[in-house]
Amino acid sequence: MIKVLGKNNSIFNQFIYEIRDENIQKDSMRFRRNLERIGEIFAYEISKHLEWENKEVTTPLGVLEIPVLKTQPVIGSILRAGLPVHQGFLNYFDKAENAFISAYRKPSRIGLFEIQIEYASSPDLTGKTLILCDPMMATGSSMVLTYKELLSKSKPEHTHIVAIIASVQGIEYVQKHLSNSKITLWVGAIDDELTAEAYIVPGLGDAGDLAFGNKM
Repeated sequence: MIKVLGKNNSIFNQFIYEIRDENIQKDSMRFRRNLERIGEIFAYEISKHLEWENKEVTTPLGVLEIPVLKTQPVIGSILRAGLPVHQGFLNYFDKAENAFISAYRKPSRIGLFEIQIEYASSPDLTGKTLILCDPMMATGSSMVLTYKELLSKSKPEHTHIVAIIASVQGIEYVQKHLSNSKITLWVGAIDDELTAEAYIVPGLGDAGDLAFGNKM
């Protein structure tokens, strides 16, 4: 199942516009904040698909029942670009457990690369809902390897994969390699092209560099 938040007019698209704009991108604090706000909107939309239960609350003037989350999800992010989006989810799911995965592109041959996972930290995911987020889904290989790395430790009941901007190729790759998993894929926008270096076009550039500065 794929849900594309940017297909309907909302303030969400204003934030997508700003993270794409090469002039606004020069303000790294605003770029990080926009990623965080986008994460908050994803969190709100995903919350509609979680389990709820009625809980009695006592106000100064009476007692009533209100639906509340039955359990908090586990929020997982791919370092480092995923950190602002992760914070946006934490702003809404403030009691959530957290998972972090370090994955990067390691050059293998001229013009090619392989995804290297160096580190993964996660709570027990058994029977839980996992929200796995990364700002960009280019080839989709990072997301697939990250998901499988987490599954090697424990298996969630359901996973919501979140990418702010995804390529058509990346979505197809995830669908092909995770077809037997209970997954909902959430994206903000879908772009058609990838460069030879596997960057999304028009995309927005390197989200990690824009958020935290150029890496060596």
